[in-house]
Amino acid sequence: MSKYYQPEIETMPYEEMKKLQDERLVAQVKHVWDNVPYYRKKMEEKGVTPDDIKGVDDLHKLPFVTKDDLRECYPYGLLAKPLGDCVRIQSTSGTTGKRVVAFYTQKDIELWEDCCARAITAVGGTNEDVCQVSYGYGLFTGGPGLNGGSHKVGCLTLPMSSGNTDRQLQFMTDLGATIICCTPSYAAYLAESIHEQGLRDKIKLKAGIFGAEAWSEEMRKDIENKLGIKAYDIYGLTEISGPGVSFECEEQTGMHVNEDHFIPEIIDPETGEVLPLGEKGELVFTSISKEAFPLLRYRTKDICVLSRKKCSCGRTLIKMAKPMGRSDDMLIIRGVNVFPSQIEEVLIAVGGGNITPNYLIKIDRVNNTDTFDLDVEMSEEMFSDDVKSIAKVENAIKDKLRSILGLGVNVHLVNPKTITRSEGKAKRVIDNRKI
Repeated sequence: MSKYYQPEIETMPYEEMKKLQDERLVAQVKHVWDNVPYYRKKMEEKGVTPDDIKGVDDLHKLPFVTKDDLRECYPYGLLAKPLGDCVRIQSTSGTTGKRVVAFYTQKDIELWEDCCARAITAVGGTNEDVCQVSYGYGLFTGGPGLNGGSHKVGCLTLPMSSGNTDRQLQFMTDLGATIICCTPSYAAYLAESIHEQGLRDKIKLKAGIFGAEAWSEEMRKDIENKLGIKAYDIYGLTEISGPGVSFECEEQTGMHVNEDHFIPEIIDPETGEVLPLGEKGELVFTSISKEAFPLLRYRTKDICVLSRKKCSCGRTLIKMAKPMGRSDDMLIIRGVNVFPSQIEEVLIAVGGGNITPNYLIKIDRVNNTDTFDLDVEMSEEMFSDDVKSIAKVENAIKDKLRSILGLGVNVHLVNPKTITRSEGKAKRVIDNRKI
């Protein structure tokens, strides 16, 4: 077992964890008050001072921080340490408006890599493993975070970054990679390429750590079957640190939050009211150990549930469910709330071996009515079938989507490899409505 299974933290009784959180939260609030004028003003506007925060039970008194605040303060407005103490920035992959830039001291990086090391250990990683990191490197947090975590566990680390799939497969087979870290959509693409090149018997993968985009349980099972691995979820966001905020263990029933560094809450996205454990709502995080860029009550927009149900792995860290969508990228089509993950679940359940995991949702508005088209890529085997067989699969998908969503969807099975592949986050939606 790797030393980055840290039972003194990961199996700590909640009463002890709460004492640690209380202490760190009080210190963090004072740190932010003293060093971030923008946040001090937000607290003053709410009538809150550091003296009002005695521990986690007072967390609800603090104002929220949103991505709009981060953009307003770009680049240095939320920096809580002198620039001379900072050694790195990371940035979001967003393409609209100002980018979000997060700062790190050396201690911040060490703690972040510790969190990623816990995630690798939780999937069985040790210094005997070969860890292939196929997340993007550079400003994107995926590559640097898992790279550092892999080093701390002692794995032989392959810093592949994303893209150049032929090279990915060469190193995977030649060096005997046992753990793969990438987006789930790229994992599906790698699985497809491995099948096409007849490499299934030559790979030694046992586990995959997949994150950075939404993916369903059906997609997990599909990847596991095609690669012969166990597929684990990991969660993080640049604003809080990056991947490793939470991670799945062998039970695969939710992601353990690293509570010694991050306090999670679930709120009603409309009212901001804190909801009890087990209620579905918007996920909010407070960083209690980060030095350079500590965010208090950051609204992630991810919709999920928190649970303290006992886990078979022995960890007592609270679990967050796989995000069930986002409060800000939910599609509203003809008055119906639609999440892309719902589409994906239907495709894998209905399509069988007839379709690939590649699809594209296209929304438009014609004569004041929303149109909803769905392009789904056929498998090579399906491509050779007759028109009636193709129509039968299209109709099955249409019927299932109508029963779940209550909406009519124009489903189009398209030729293999006509939907653009992704080496990073998959682009699943094109919304051309002017709304």
